[in-house]
Amino acid sequence: MIRKNRIASLFTAALVAAVVATPAQAGLLPVSVSVQPEAGNFRWTYSVVLPTDMKLQSGSFFTIYDFGGYVPGSGGVSSPFPDNSAAAFWNLTTSNVGPTPDRLNPQDNPDITNLTWTYTGPVLPSGQLTLGNFTATSLFQDTTSSFFTATNPRAVGGAIDSNITETLTPTGMVTPPPPGVPEPATLALAGLGLPFIGAARWFRRGKKEAAAK
Repeated sequence: MIRKNRIASLFTAALVAAVVATPAQAGLLPVSVSVQPEAGNFRWTYSVVLPTDMKLQSGSFFTIYDFGGYVPGSGGVSSPFPDNSAAAFWNLTTSNVGPTPDRLNPQDNPDITNLTWTYTGPVLPSGQLTLGNFTATSLFQDTTSSFFTATNPRAVGGAIDSNITETLTPTGMVTPPPPGVPEPATLALAGLGLPFIGAARWFRRGKKEAAAK
C-alpha cells in the first residue's frame, strides 16, 4: 500500500512516460493519480491523456478496476479538453465486472466497483492531449495496484486500439460497530422513549396511591 500522494503520482507518471516517449503506442493512459481528503472521505483524481498517433471518437471508453469504497454519485471530470463544456461528453457508469475491451484480461474482483468513462463527443483527430482530470470519491485513502483498460481508434487508418496498464486504486474495509453496541439511531430512539417510560411509571404509581386511600 502507498499512502503518499506524490509517490502515487510519480509511480503512474513514470510508467506512462516510458510509453508515450515512443511513437504509435497504446491508447488512453492514466498519467497521474492523486488523493485528497474531502468531507471525511477521499477524492481520487486520474489525469488521462490521449497519446500521439491516437484519436478519440464517440464510444471510446476506459475502465478503472476495483475502485474500493466508491461513494455513489461522486464521479466527475474537471478541466476537460478543450474546455469545461466538454465535461458533458463524458458519461460515468459503474459495474462490478468489466466492461473490458476484447482480448484483454485484467484482474477484476466481482465484489468491488469498476468505474467506466465513455466519450460521446465529436472526433478528436489526434493526440497528444490531456483529456481531463477524472475524479471519484472513496471511503478509503490507502492504495493498491489495479488495472486500467481503454479502447479507441488510431489516428491513421482508424484501427481500434485496446490497451491495458497498471494504475492505483483505493482499498480498505468498512469496520462494523462492535457486537452489542447499538447504532446511533437506536440510541436516539431509546433516548426519546425514556421520558415516556418515566411518565407511565408515575401514572401507574399515582393510580395505586389513589386506590389505597
